[in-house]
Amino acid sequence: MSLKRKVAIVTGGNSGIGKAIALELAAQGANIVIDYVVHPEATEDEEKQIRAMGDQAIGVQADVSKVEDLQLLIDKAVEAFGRVDIMVNNAGVETRTSTLDTTEAQYDKVMNINLKSAFFGTQLAAKQMIKQGGGGRIINITSVHEDWPMPGNTAYCLSKGGMRMLTRTAGLELASQNILVVGVGPGAVETPINVSTMQDPVAMQKLKEAIPLGRMAKSKEIASVVAFLAGDGASYMTATTVFADGGLMHSSPGL
Repeated sequence: MSLKRKVAIVTGGNSGIGKAIALELAAQGANIVIDYVVHPEATEDEEKQIRAMGDQAIGVQADVSKVEDLQLLIDKAVEAFGRVDIMVNNAGVETRTSTLDTTEAQYDKVMNINLKSAFFGTQLAAKQMIKQGGGGRIINITSVHEDWPMPGNTAYCLSKGGMRMLTRTAGLELASQNILVVGVGPGAVETPINVSTMQDPVAMQKLKEAIPLGRMAKSKEIASVVAFLAGDGASYMTATTVFADGGLMHSSPGL
Protein backbone atom coordinates (compact mmCIF):
# COMPACT_ATOMS: atom_id res chain seq x y z
CA MET A 1 0.00 0.00 0.00
CA SER A 2 1.25 3.48 -0.81
CA LEU A 3 -0.07 6.92 0.10
CA LYS A 4 2.64 8.62 -1.94
CA ARG A 5 1.98 12.34 -2.43
CA LYS A 6 -1.24 12.21 -0.39
CA VAL A 7 -1.70 14.96 2.20
CA ALA A 8 -3.03 14.07 5.65
CA ILE A 9 -4.09 16.19 8.61
CA VAL A 10 -4.01 14.49 12.02
CA THR A 11 -5.63 16.35 14.92
CA GLY A 12 -4.04 15.73 18.29
CA GLY A 13 -1.14 14.46 16.24
CA ASN A 14 1.87 14.91 18.52
CA SER A 15 1.15 12.25 21.17
CA GLY A 16 -0.50 8.89 21.74
CA ILE A 17 -2.58 7.38 18.97
CA GLY A 18 -2.41 10.59 16.94
CA LYS A 19 1.39 10.52 16.81
CA ALA A 20 1.37 6.85 15.83
CA ILE A 21 -1.12 7.62 13.04
CA ALA A 22 0.95 10.49 11.71
CA LEU A 23 4.09 8.35 11.65
CA GLU A 24 2.34 5.40 10.00
CA LEU A 25 0.76 7.54 7.29
CA ALA A 26 4.16 9.09 6.67
CA ALA A 27 5.71 5.62 6.47
CA GLN A 28 3.22 4.92 3.67
CA GLY A 29 4.38 8.03 1.80
CA ALA A 30 1.96 10.77 2.90
CA ASN A 31 2.88 14.34 3.75
CA ILE A 32 1.59 15.24 7.20
CA VAL A 33 0.05 18.23 8.97
CA ILE A 34 0.42 17.67 12.71
CA ASP A 35 -2.13 19.53 14.83
CA TYR A 36 -1.07 20.24 18.41
CA VAL A 37 -2.00 22.47 21.34
CA VAL A 38 0.89 21.92 23.75
CA HIS A 39 4.46 20.54 23.63
CA PRO A 40 5.78 22.15 20.44
CA GLU A 41 9.11 20.43 21.10
CA ALA A 42 7.41 17.03 20.70
CA THR A 43 5.94 18.21 17.40
CA GLU A 44 9.36 19.35 16.19
CA ASP A 45 10.86 15.95 17.00
CA GLU A 46 8.01 14.26 15.16
CA GLU A 47 8.56 16.46 12.11
CA LYS A 48 12.20 15.37 12.07
CA GLN A 49 11.17 11.71 12.24
CA ILE A 50 8.85 12.16 9.27
CA ARG A 51 11.39 14.06 7.21
CA ALA A 52 13.86 11.24 7.85
CA MET A 53 11.41 8.93 6.07
CA GLY A 54 11.60 11.15 3.00
CA ASP A 55 8.24 12.84 3.53
CA GLN A 56 7.32 16.37 4.51
CA ALA A 57 5.60 17.50 7.69
CA ILE A 58 4.51 20.73 9.32
CA GLY A 59 3.23 21.34 12.81
CA VAL A 60 0.30 23.70 13.29
CA GLN A 61 -0.77 24.92 16.72
CA ALA A 62 -4.56 24.84 16.65
CA ASP A 63 -7.33 24.36 19.21
CA VAL A 64 -9.71 22.01 17.40
CA SER A 65 -12.63 23.03 19.61
CA LYS A 66 -12.61 26.30 17.62
CA VAL A 67 -13.86 26.30 14.04
CA GLU A 68 -11.46 29.06 13.01
CA ASP A 69 -8.53 26.92 14.18
CA LEU A 70 -9.81 23.94 12.20
CA GLN A 71 -9.98 26.19 9.16
CA LEU A 72 -6.40 27.22 9.90
CA LEU A 73 -5.35 23.56 9.69
CA ILE A 74 -7.00 23.22 6.28
CA ASP A 75 -5.48 26.47 5.05
CA LYS A 76 -1.98 25.56 6.24
CA ALA A 77 -2.22 22.14 4.58
CA VAL A 78 -3.23 23.69 1.27
CA GLU A 79 -0.59 26.41 1.58
CA ALA A 80 2.18 23.87 2.26
CA PHE A 81 1.11 20.93 0.09
CA GLY A 82 -1.60 22.15 -2.28
CA ARG A 83 -4.47 19.93 -1.13
CA VAL A 84 -6.04 17.74 1.60
CA ASP A 85 -6.62 14.05 0.87
CA ILE A 86 -6.97 12.55 4.34
CA MET A 87 -8.49 14.11 7.45
CA VAL A 88 -8.02 12.20 10.70
CA ASN A 89 -10.23 13.56 13.49
CA ASN A 90 -8.29 12.08 16.41
CA ALA A 91 -8.11 14.71 19.17
CA GLY A 92 -9.95 13.62 22.29
CA VAL A 93 -10.25 14.04 26.06
CA GLU A 94 -12.23 12.50 28.88
CA THR A 95 -13.18 13.49 32.43
CA ARG A 96 -14.01 10.08 33.96
CA THR A 97 -17.12 11.57 35.57
CA SER A 98 -20.63 10.16 35.85
CA THR A 99 -24.04 11.50 34.88
CA LEU A 100 -24.52 12.84 38.41
CA ASP A 101 -21.04 14.30 38.81
CA THR A 102 -20.23 15.91 35.44
CA THR A 103 -20.16 19.71 35.53
CA GLU A 104 -21.24 21.95 32.67
CA ALA A 105 -17.62 22.94 32.08
CA GLN A 106 -16.50 19.31 31.92
CA TYR A 107 -19.34 18.42 29.56
CA ASP A 108 -18.59 21.35 27.26
CA LYS A 109 -14.88 20.54 27.16
CA VAL A 110 -15.40 16.91 26.19
CA MET A 111 -18.09 17.62 23.62
CA ASN A 112 -16.20 20.52 22.04
CA ILE A 113 -12.87 18.71 21.69
CA ASN A 114 -14.26 15.29 20.79
CA LEU A 115 -17.47 15.83 18.85
CA LYS A 116 -17.63 19.46 17.72
CA SER A 117 -14.09 19.21 16.34
CA ALA A 118 -14.93 16.03 14.44
CA PHE A 119 -18.09 17.56 12.98
CA PHE A 120 -16.47 20.75 11.74
CA GLY A 121 -13.25 18.96 10.85
CA THR A 122 -15.34 16.71 8.62
CA GLN A 123 -17.26 19.65 7.17
CA LEU A 124 -14.23 21.80 6.38
CA ALA A 125 -12.14 18.94 5.03
CA ALA A 126 -15.02 17.80 2.81
CA LYS A 127 -15.46 21.31 1.41
CA GLN A 128 -11.77 21.42 0.52
CA MET A 129 -11.89 17.94 -1.02
CA ILE A 130 -14.89 18.90 -3.15
CA LYS A 131 -13.17 22.13 -4.21
CA GLN A 132 -9.99 20.37 -5.32
CA GLY A 133 -11.74 17.29 -6.76
CA GLY A 134 -10.74 13.64 -6.61
CA GLY A 135 -12.55 12.62 -3.43
CA GLY A 136 -10.85 11.91 -0.12
CA ARG A 137 -10.91 10.06 3.17
CA ILE A 138 -12.20 11.28 6.52
CA ILE A 139 -11.34 8.98 9.41
CA ASN A 140 -12.87 9.56 12.83
CA ILE A 141 -11.07 8.03 15.80
CA THR A 142 -13.93 7.05 18.05
CA SER A 143 -13.85 4.27 20.66
CA VAL A 144 -15.57 1.06 21.64
CA HIS A 145 -17.57 3.47 23.79
CA GLU A 146 -19.41 4.83 20.76
CA ASP A 147 -21.53 1.71 21.31
CA TRP A 148 -20.41 0.13 24.59
CA PRO A 149 -21.38 2.00 27.80
CA MET A 150 -18.71 2.99 30.33
CA PRO A 151 -20.38 3.96 33.61
CA GLY A 152 -18.47 6.78 35.24
CA ASN A 153 -17.43 8.35 31.91
CA THR A 154 -20.74 9.55 30.55
CA ALA A 155 -19.78 12.67 28.59
CA TYR A 156 -16.99 10.77 26.82
CA CYS A 157 -19.37 7.98 25.81
CA LEU A 158 -21.89 10.55 24.62
CA SER A 159 -19.28 12.29 22.47
CA LYS A 160 -18.18 9.01 20.90
CA GLY A 161 -21.78 7.99 20.26
CA GLY A 162 -22.19 11.28 18.42
CA MET A 163 -19.12 10.51 16.33
CA ARG A 164 -20.71 7.20 15.40
CA MET A 165 -23.72 8.95 13.87
CA LEU A 166 -21.55 11.67 12.33
CA THR A 167 -19.57 8.95 10.55
CA ARG A 168 -22.70 7.22 9.30
CA THR A 169 -24.64 10.29 8.25
CA ALA A 170 -21.76 12.24 6.71
CA GLY A 171 -20.64 9.06 4.97
CA LEU A 172 -23.99 8.85 3.20
CA GLU A 173 -24.11 12.56 2.40
CA LEU A 174 -20.61 12.65 0.95
CA ALA A 175 -20.60 9.34 -0.93
CA SER A 176 -21.59 10.97 -4.22
CA GLN A 177 -18.41 13.09 -3.98
CA ASN A 178 -16.27 9.96 -3.45
CA ILE A 179 -15.41 11.18 0.04
CA LEU A 180 -15.37 8.14 2.31
CA VAL A 181 -16.06 8.60 6.01
CA VAL A 182 -15.07 5.78 8.34
CA GLY A 183 -14.63 5.45 12.09
CA VAL A 184 -11.93 3.54 13.93
CA GLY A 185 -12.99 2.34 17.37
CA PRO A 186 -10.05 1.40 19.58
CA GLY A 187 -10.45 -0.55 22.78
CA ALA A 188 -7.90 -0.17 25.57
CA VAL A 189 -4.66 1.31 24.20
CA GLU A 190 -1.34 2.06 25.88
CA THR A 191 -1.54 5.85 25.68
CA PRO A 192 -1.35 8.79 28.13
CA ILE A 193 -5.17 8.90 28.38
CA ASN A 194 -5.05 5.46 30.08
CA VAL A 195 -2.06 6.08 32.35
CA SER A 196 -4.13 5.93 35.56
CA THR A 197 -5.28 2.42 34.67
CA MET A 198 -1.82 1.33 33.54
CA GLN A 199 -0.33 2.38 36.90
CA ASP A 200 -2.90 0.38 38.88
CA PRO A 201 -1.94 -3.33 38.96
CA VAL A 202 -5.39 -4.42 40.14
CA ALA A 203 -7.18 -2.43 37.43
CA MET A 204 -4.75 -3.70 34.79
CA GLN A 205 -5.28 -7.31 35.74
CA LYS A 206 -9.05 -6.85 35.63
CA LEU A 207 -8.77 -5.19 32.22
CA LYS A 208 -6.55 -7.90 30.77
CA GLU A 209 -8.97 -10.56 31.95
CA ALA A 210 -11.78 -8.75 30.10
CA ILE A 211 -9.88 -8.61 26.80
CA PRO A 212 -9.87 -11.94 24.89
CA LEU A 213 -6.40 -11.17 23.49
CA GLY A 214 -5.24 -10.56 27.06
CA ARG A 215 -3.49 -7.22 26.60
CA MET A 216 -3.91 -3.56 25.74
CA ALA A 217 -3.24 -2.46 22.16
CA LYS A 218 -0.14 -0.61 21.06
CA SER A 219 -0.79 2.75 19.38
CA LYS A 220 0.87 1.45 16.22
CA GLU A 221 -1.76 -1.29 15.96
CA ILE A 222 -4.49 1.34 15.76
CA ALA A 223 -2.44 3.42 13.35
CA SER A 224 -2.10 0.49 10.95
CA VAL A 225 -5.90 0.26 10.74
CA VAL A 226 -6.09 3.97 9.92
CA ALA A 227 -3.44 3.60 7.22
CA PHE A 228 -5.41 0.75 5.65
CA LEU A 229 -8.59 2.84 5.62
CA ALA A 230 -6.70 5.72 4.01
CA GLY A 231 -5.46 3.50 1.18
CA ASP A 232 -6.83 1.83 -1.93
CA GLY A 233 -7.69 -1.38 -0.10
CA ALA A 234 -10.56 0.36 1.69
CA SER A 235 -12.06 2.00 -1.42
CA TYR A 236 -15.49 0.41 -0.82
CA MET A 237 -15.81 1.23 2.87
CA THR A 238 -17.81 4.19 4.17
CA ALA A 239 -20.37 5.14 6.82
CA THR A 240 -19.19 2.46 9.25
CA THR A 241 -16.80 1.89 12.14
CA VAL A 242 -13.94 -0.59 12.25
CA PHE A 243 -13.33 -1.77 15.82
CA ALA A 244 -9.82 -2.69 16.96
CA ASP A 245 -10.45 -3.87 20.50
CA GLY A 246 -8.88 -7.29 20.95
CA GLY A 247 -12.39 -8.72 21.21
CA LEU A 248 -13.26 -6.58 24.24
CA MET A 249 -16.79 -5.68 23.12
CA HIS A 250 -17.65 -9.34 22.67
CA SER A 251 -16.02 -10.84 25.74
CA SER A 252 -18.28 -13.13 27.72
CA PRO A 253 -18.00 -15.31 30.84
CA GLY A 254 -19.74 -18.01 28.81
CA LEU A 255 -23.03 -17.93 30.70
